[in-house]
Amino acid sequence: MRYRFDAFELDSRRRELRRASELVRLEPQVFDLLEFLIRNRDRVVSKDDMIATVWSGRIVSDSTLTSRLNAARSAVGDDGTVQRLIRTMRHRGVRFVGDVSEEREPAGIGPGTGAADGAAAVMQESAAAVLETPSIVVLPFANLSGDPAQDYFADGMVEDITMALGRLPWLFVIASASAFTYKGRSVDPRQVAAELGVRYLLQGSVRKERTRIRIGVQLTDASNAQQILSERFEGELRDIFSIQDDVATRLSAAIAPALRSKEVDRARRKPTSNLTAYDLFLRALPPHRDNQAQNEQSLQLLYQAIELDPSFSSAYGLAAWCHDIQAVFGWFPPSDARLDEGLRLARLAADTGDDDPDALWMAGLTIATLSGDAGRGAALIDKSLAINPNSARAWWASGVVQTYLARFDSAFASFERSRKLNPLDTASYAHWTAVATTHVFAGSYGDAREALAKALLDWPDAPPALRLDAAVCGLLGRADDGRHSLARLLALIPHSTIQTTRAYLEPITVTQPRVLQALLQGLRQAGLPEGAPRYTSKVTSLRSV
Repeated sequence: MRYRFDAFELDSRRRELRRASELVRLEPQVFDLLEFLIRNRDRVVSKDDMIATVWSGRIVSDSTLTSRLNAARSAVGDDGTVQRLIRTMRHRGVRFVGDVSEEREPAGIGPGTGAADGAAAVMQESAAAVLETPSIVVLPFANLSGDPAQDYFADGMVEDITMALGRLPWLFVIASASAFTYKGRSVDPRQVAAELGVRYLLQGSVRKERTRIRIGVQLTDASNAQQILSERFEGELRDIFSIQDDVATRLSAAIAPALRSKEVDRARRKPTSNLTAYDLFLRALPPHRDNQAQNEQSLQLLYQAIELDPSFSSAYGLAAWCHDIQAVFGWFPPSDARLDEGLRLARLAADTGDDDPDALWMAGLTIATLSGDAGRGAALIDKSLAINPNSARAWWASGVVQTYLARFDSAFASFERSRKLNPLDTASYAHWTAVATTHVFAGSYGDAREALAKALLDWPDAPPALRLDAAVCGLLGRADDGRHSLARLLALIPHSTIQTTRAYLEPITVTQPRVLQALLQGLRQAGLPEGAPRYTSKVTSLRSV
């Protein structure tokens, strides 16, 4: 069913709210609440009515109900004062008072159509909708304990994981109220995908064994019923609520990169002529950024995506980060226009991505690194983490920028949180190089060398790690080791000099000039030349967006 009111259209099957042609992002429970109010617009609905339908009768605090109601109002341009569309009836409940027109499913599906043909038509149309956006449902977990009293814990897991995944703006998450309609049923993943219009299903089980509890989960690609991810968790029953929180946190952190990887593969299989802005964005994701030629290719893809959608905050953020990486790796001179372009893109990411956690942390990192405004960068990253506290990359970026601000304890804590969320990071060189940088800023050169050994073990040709290792070796009096790292750096970035390194380091050491002088001294000890280089790399063709 489609409901049209004011400038909005709510599609209950696709679970989308649009204003004109623009998609309005809603948390799953907020969508369910808004849909429930619209469907029951002919009457006042009570608090109990809303809880019974949207939360399946589970206990909900007044503050939770009020926050979801306020979010529904905000989504349709209403507020608690004017109450143009959603009106509170004192001591009675709430009613949707806007004028609504309805549009039912196509005529070919309904009375007079064969049941099998009608179901097939619904599934075919739903399957087509599945292909439009990455989407997931967390199905009710099976209680294998033989104790119905444990149902509350299994249901709570579904709620927590659904809310955690709902913080990812690029992922469409079905509300748990809809998911619970499948409770106690044996389901075919493809049928559920067709009925709900999702690509991915998360299923799980809970088993109580004496004083311990075991939780198993499986992430499935509904298009082919193949398992993407399988995890097991267990702990003492007395810690049941901390286990619940831990599972939700760790699982949402693991699911995000797994789905990103699947979406990248899906995008790459599509013909170029049919790529959407989101497909272009996915193709620009790793492993493209840490190689200069591939970094440039990513930027071209991102500029195309931005042309298609000038409000695509994640594309601005990733493009800004690509420019940040170019500067950190030393691929272009300090006076290159790409530095200003990176800052321009970062500011656009921050302006357009107020609710986009990925855009915010990439913008914050770029602004801090390229302009030296670490305070502004830290604020943007903090905002990102407030939206999605399970982002390993955002915690890593937080550690980097906290280092620039000389908040070393906070930086190490952020790196540790990042590592826990992403223990199998495929770019661990970046983690260890960042840790080493914090040790250098704190004056712990021996600890920095140990971290750099891990970084270079992961990627022996990582320019930032080689540059820092040469400087640290120079400061530790290990000239031979320093010259070895410097020779490898110059083979990769032959135009590296004290002058170019100073230009890169000055913004990030603006509050700590002693660190700048120490690093330059170490590089001189290792033999890095002073003079101006000759640059041969091509300047990116900047496009007006």
